[in-house]
Amino acid sequence: MRKRPDPFIWLTIFSTSIILFFILLPLIEMVAQPSFSNLKEAITDRDVVNSIWLSIYASGLAALISFIIGTPFAYLIARKTFFGKKFIESVVDLPIMIPHPVVGIALLSVAGKDHWLGQFMHAFGIRIMGSVTGIVLVMVFVGLPFYINTAKAGFEAIPKRLEKVSRSLGASMTGTFFRITFPLAWRSMLVGMIMCTARAISEFGAIVIIAYHPMIAPVMIYERFTAYGLKYSQPVAVWLILVSLLLFLLLRIVSLPKQVKA
Repeated sequence: MRKRPDPFIWLTIFSTSIILFFILLPLIEMVAQPSFSNLKEAITDRDVVNSIWLSIYASGLAALISFIIGTPFAYLIARKTFFGKKFIESVVDLPIMIPHPVVGIALLSVAGKDHWLGQFMHAFGIRIMGSVTGIVLVMVFVGLPFYINTAKAGFEAIPKRLEKVSRSLGASMTGTFFRITFPLAWRSMLVGMIMCTARAISEFGAIVIIAYHPMIAPVMIYERFTAYGLKYSQPVAVWLILVSLLLFLLLRIVSLPKQVKA
């Protein structure tokens, strides 16, 4: 007797279809609507190319900074238990929950000349308003939680006994980290950097407050939409999606585990 499919299978298929339709339809429509001449005109526009390059460059730099300052922190909260740990983990997640314009206003309040930190940075010639430094600062702020949480999950997946064996053989904590932990967790850290870059490259609300110029791609898309309409904003958005998709695809391929030949 042929077994009838479980109703839950149909529920999963229905759910999958709804999600794919919901995500893909607007994106496919946006990519398909601009003509080839419009796309060609957009990619030969120096301002468009510069804005896309700045988005990629700044988000990549933000991911690198997150990697440098976030890795030791992610390792600490993955391996150690201490008083206030849950509170600190909640603080790390705050940039995910705060509305984006609030992030820009919060950073502006400490980077301005009325704040001691702003005065300190101004004395050393560090400018936040209307600068690439300000854009990168915002991107680090919004992308750092994604890197830390992903790297932390990677560290937690590594058995502690491997590190204990290394330490029992005389290796220092630093040596154990770079010889045992880092090689086993590098893929999680790379995925964390991809997540951080993806979050940073899409940021608009906070950056438009800190630095309208130099113009990143999302700000340029918004400006062209408000000034000229949908027709002139779509080609820029399409190129940003295509370039970002290509970069993330390459990084995903690099992060895939190698298959062991039998």
